[in-house]
Amino acid sequence: MVHEDAGGGDRLALAVLAQWRMATTEQMHVLVAPRVRIEQTRRRLAKLRGEGLVDRVTLPQAGRTRCWFLTQYGAQIASEWPELRGWRPSRTASDPTAARLRVGHALAVTQTGIAFVQDARRHGDVCQPLDWMPEVHHPIGGGEAVIPDALLYYRSRGTGGEDSGSMLRAFIEVDRATMGPERLAAKLGAYARLHSYVPAPPPGTRPHLTVQEESWRRHYPLFPRLLFVLTGTGPTGADNRINALNAATKQLPPTFLRDVPILATTTTELLQHGPSAPTWQPVTHPGHTASWMHTQHP
Repeated sequence: MVHEDAGGGDRLALAVLAQWRMATTEQMHVLVAPRVRIEQTRRRLAKLRGEGLVDRVTLPQAGRTRCWFLTQYGAQIASEWPELRGWRPSRTASDPTAARLRVGHALAVTQTGIAFVQDARRHGDVCQPLDWMPEVHHPIGGGEAVIPDALLYYRSRGTGGEDSGSMLRAFIEVDRATMGPERLAAKLGAYARLHSYVPAPPPGTRPHLTVQEESWRRHYPLFPRLLFVLTGTGPTGADNRINALNAATKQLPPTFLRDVPILATTTTELLQHGPSAPTWQPVTHPGHTASWMHTQHP
């Protein structure tokens, strides 16, 4: 049996809950300590709750599943750690009522992230729990912002070993069919705006002396892939949503479509075959399938 360092394990558990927002006991076990018995994860969470760092809501309709989140005190502690530099909790992150109301979507996002983490473990790739970053804020001007459900960092191993692989980045949208297909497809327009958004120069600067570039280039060498994960609907509903995404691409700038791979799959396919399987449909060519990892930027 592997001995888990108590302090390090507690810190990782808090960091994961900070970044992932919400997770069940079983999900925390997979992310934090999959090589030990789940009883150790249960004891760790109970201890952190006793220390006032985490809290939980219980879902009676799901076999009294316990869903964990940080308290305000836990968020205050975690926000000072270098591995969470730039992370800020939402204003309602530690409120039990808010947690209960958002738990459905939050756990769907967590389930999706775990699929990528486990896929990386199986294939010898690198995708650690903190490489999944929900709700990263990307301003697009006018007080608006693009906030993907998650930003994924994933380093593929490559044929020559770990160091020969590529760093892949993706914006993830987990759609639970709670909005119509057209509203889902409208998200593509927001990402296209982010792709072209150049912030105004700071007051007092001379525009002709300032190099103007899209804001995303400050964070990413290439614009991340855009991946839609569809759940909460059957095959026909998923096809309708992919077709709506396809229709929306007709209104997007050609430069965005040229530079950004956009793919969709279902949660069923994701969990059955793994994220790296060629089950993703390019939304510009519905009916075709590919691997999100091997759909290259130009």
